[in-house]
Amino acid sequence: MEIRIGIVNTGRELSFDTSSSADEVRAQVTSALEQNASHLSFSDAKGSSYIVPTANLAYIELGTEESRRVGFVA
Repeated sequence: MEIRIGIVNTGRELSFDTSSSADEVRAQVTSALEQNASHLSFSDAKGSSYIVPTANLAYIELGTEESRRVGFVA
């Protein structure tokens, strides 16, 4: 699943693929925001880790969990 994170006052967004489900990511984000955590920690499908400060979150977009189709559609 693809995650795209917008950060305040930054022209670029953070985008990566993760093996976590949308429900797991949604629960992690809502829990961190409700508990006023200072940061969120994510890991991608390749094993890299990302730490994002919650105070600077503009948005988090959760992509679909379907795999991308390859080829041409008629």
